[in-house]
Amino acid sequence: MTVESNDRNKRSYSELEDGEIDHTSITHTSNKYIKSDALSELQEEAVANELPLEAGVVMDSENYAKWQSTISKVVQSVVSIHFSQVAPFDCDPPLVSEATGFVVDSELGIILTNRHVVGAGPFVGYVVFDNHEECDVIPIYRDPVHDFGFLKFDPSKIRYMTVQTLELRPSLAKVGSEIRVVGNDAGEKLSILAGFISRVDRNAPDYGELTYNDFNTEYIQAAAAASGGSSGSPVVNIDGHAVALQAGGSTEASTDFFLPLDRVLRALKSIQNNKPVTRGTIQTQFLLKPYDECKRLGLTSAREAEARENFPGKIGMLVAETVLREGPADGKLKEGDTLISINDIAISSFIQVDDILDENVGQKIEVLVQRGGVDHKWQCEVGDLHKITPSRYVEVCGATFNELSYQMARFYALPVKGVFLSSASGSFNFDAKEKVGWVVDSIDNQNTPTLDTFIEVMKTIPDRKRVTVKYHHLTDQHSPHVASVYVDRHWCNEFRIYERNDRTGIWDYHNVADPIPAEPVLPQSAKFIDIPIENTEIAKLSHSLCMVSTVCAIPLDSMSAETQKSSGLIIDAKRGYVIVSRRVVPHDCLDAFVTIADSVMVPADVVFLHPTQNYAVVRYDPSLVRASVIAPKISTKRLKRGDKTHFVGITHNNRLVTSETSVSDISSVSIPSNLIPRYRATNLEAISIDCNVSTKCNSGILADNDGTVRALWLSFLGERQDGKEKVYLMGLDITECLEVIDILKQGKTPKVNIVDAGFGSISILQARIRGVPQEWIERMEKESDNRHQFITVTRVSCTDNDVKLETGDIILSINDKLVTSMSDLDGVVTETHDTRESQKLRFKIVRDIEVVDLDISLVEVKETEQVVIFAGSIIQKPHHAVRQAMINLPSEVYCIFRGESSPAVQYGISATNFITHVNEVDTPDVETFLKVVKTIPDNTYCKMRLVTFDNVPFAISLKTNYHYFPTAELKKDLKSNKWIEKEYNKTEEADSKN
Repeated sequence: MTVESNDRNKRSYSELEDGEIDHTSITHTSNKYIKSDALSELQEEAVANELPLEAGVVMDSENYAKWQSTISKVVQSVVSIHFSQVAPFDCDPPLVSEATGFVVDSELGIILTNRHVVGAGPFVGYVVFDNHEECDVIPIYRDPVHDFGFLKFDPSKIRYMTVQTLELRPSLAKVGSEIRVVGNDAGEKLSILAGFISRVDRNAPDYGELTYNDFNTEYIQAAAAASGGSSGSPVVNIDGHAVALQAGGSTEASTDFFLPLDRVLRALKSIQNNKPVTRGTIQTQFLLKPYDECKRLGLTSAREAEARENFPGKIGMLVAETVLREGPADGKLKEGDTLISINDIAISSFIQVDDILDENVGQKIEVLVQRGGVDHKWQCEVGDLHKITPSRYVEVCGATFNELSYQMARFYALPVKGVFLSSASGSFNFDAKEKVGWVVDSIDNQNTPTLDTFIEVMKTIPDRKRVTVKYHHLTDQHSPHVASVYVDRHWCNEFRIYERNDRTGIWDYHNVADPIPAEPVLPQSAKFIDIPIENTEIAKLSHSLCMVSTVCAIPLDSMSAETQKSSGLIIDAKRGYVIVSRRVVPHDCLDAFVTIADSVMVPADVVFLHPTQNYAVVRYDPSLVRASVIAPKISTKRLKRGDKTHFVGITHNNRLVTSETSVSDISSVSIPSNLIPRYRATNLEAISIDCNVSTKCNSGILADNDGTVRALWLSFLGERQDGKEKVYLMGLDITECLEVIDILKQGKTPKVNIVDAGFGSISILQARIRGVPQEWIERMEKESDNRHQFITVTRVSCTDNDVKLETGDIILSINDKLVTSMSDLDGVVTETHDTRESQKLRFKIVRDIEVVDLDISLVEVKETEQVVIFAGSIIQKPHHAVRQAMINLPSEVYCIFRGESSPAVQYGISATNFITHVNEVDTPDVETFLKVVKTIPDNTYCKMRLVTFDNVPFAISLKTNYHYFPTAELKKDLKSNKWIEKEYNKTEEADSKN
């Protein structure tokens, strides 16, 4: 199975089992394929010189000419499929990719491709013919088990070529037959791969667990070395007949696996005659095993002789591998049974079994097997395979659910029932590392054996309620899990049922229920436990610490949408103010909670976000907590190197620990920036301590013997490495927060105006080399009592100020005060209603060996207040981290995120792109952008001009799809301080359902 992403990086369709199958690896060499554009020239040269077409395949000129004639006809039927599986469903992840298909009915417009291309869930795509005409396609059938499906296009839309039907001839697939795979190999359009059929009775390839696998069919094996994008290619013989369908390949050899066309042809005829494609099952997986292995499992010599006589040339028989519990064959068929006959018809192949089961849905059949040398005959009713294949899913709380499928249940011989979590996200993000395979057993203390029961239970749960969920993973039936889940029906307010419509090819949806308003939070009591330490003042600090947690559903400002928690320091017990790391509270488009004494959790509001110092302030309602909360004494004296102090921290399992320590260093810190700009602490001096316990705590405080708080111990978000977030643990002197704390205690809201540049420190030696005058060096050595250093400019943010600092400037003084540390550059803290004009500071700097005086304006950093969702991408005004990283901005329309399977991915909008024009209309800001895109009709192309983060302009065309990806706006109402969502461009189908 070879599915290739539209991005430069390939997306794996699944993990590998024993290294057998690679869905995306390009295994061909340069002489293994020939593009159709150059086909005639290369073949004519080969014919003239009697050269081999490829290694191992030698032809005479007559064969070359015939193959050339055949291929020229075949390519009229082959199409390149560009598609998106727009939602996670069952075992299929959302993805954007390319594949191949071919026309099997030019009058009705039917294209054959793989089932893993059509997908089990919602599909959006278009095809490109050999002459580069494009046409939309819709899925009209995907087989529940076998790896094929059909797409439909409108033949009248193809105007400049005659579309040819490629005839299906499954009987012509024979060992030794020379074949060509004609398809979109490795993203090339179009490639011809040559080979010979080596086997026609191989078991279906194994792609690993918890992903789609074909089974109960023979596969054809050949050496053709197809790769990404060739899925769905026709395998043709020299006469131009399709004898098989390309499906998968091996990573360890130039081997490909093709699906036989027997069942495909049957399904096609049913569709052409407007009849349902019946599919039967007894919920049993068989494997084709050779006679010697069958004998070891108990096949008698008489039965072997009979089978060899009836089916000369066959090398084995079908053996039961997995029998699903509660299925039609449960209790009758056993693993290891050898299948002898069905309805007195001797069985030698899967094709026979499929034929009998498909023609007897709902009827009883008589099955004869041999077990341990003894014949066993029994009857069972054939089930409907379509009924145990999910065709609907539910979206609620940011996650999606469907009935457990036959595909998933088969791996572990489970009954085909249960609520399968197809997208472990939102409220149901059980495990960040394991997203697939969870089954929900109960929620809110009510069992959920079926999807309908689950829906009814979810209807009754109010918004923001925390409920108990019991669940397990398919791979571990022996380990049930219990967790509390926060029900989010406000950020993720959709509660929809999506149902497949094979007539329109669209999954229709309707709203299930509106959110039940959140229940009022009632006051509760909590009791603190003092820290077990002799110093009573330190022991009481447990009354000043709490836990702050946030639930984020929107990746605002390029921050991850996930749950975070850390301890916070209660700085005002009467008003409920808590100071905490900004890693936990990156912005205010989230839900925040404060937990007191590890007992009572209450909601909180974000009231302050420091633009550079990595702390935030949240407020909870103190009347909701009956507990002995104490606001500690806060020092007004800065820590120095060598000072003795007590470290009090909270471990990862919420345990309070303490240790005596000392300050080992105080120095300016530069946290590395991320590849995608996002908030990081800048321009601060961090405290390091000599304490082993602190490395185990991502939050805490430093305090004196009398309990006076001297510093915060915070986690700082750094760069992303190897898919993991780098986190730094450091101290921040509490005096850095005093001005903000004082304003909050007055009942006002603070704001910070900063010098918008990045700063670092250099030694006296470097200062001399770079031209700092001797008198300033002497002044530094005389007045600095911590570290002899000068502060230099490392980066200048993109601002509108006329007078700016420049990278490399060395700061001597501000307002005639010598700058000795980062704290001298903190800016000015005022309360929000201060309407004075932006202040300016008098800087004295060294630039190019000269002392220069500058008046630098302070800047208030504005937090994001509006985002627009368009074509699956999230658009906002460039946030502060972007301005810190760039010299100039191409536009105020900046992409921070794109959905995995969205049109943004399919057509090429990436995170960190700036959108400058839409349909040649200038879009300088988000409001203009929203106004323009609201006028774009559904399912139409628009032209967009963009600029990359590195200022490289480019243009794309993008097709809208408002059914799955409507345009929406999330905007903060400044009066109520609430985020309001509006949805635009809804399709007529969606409007009629809601």
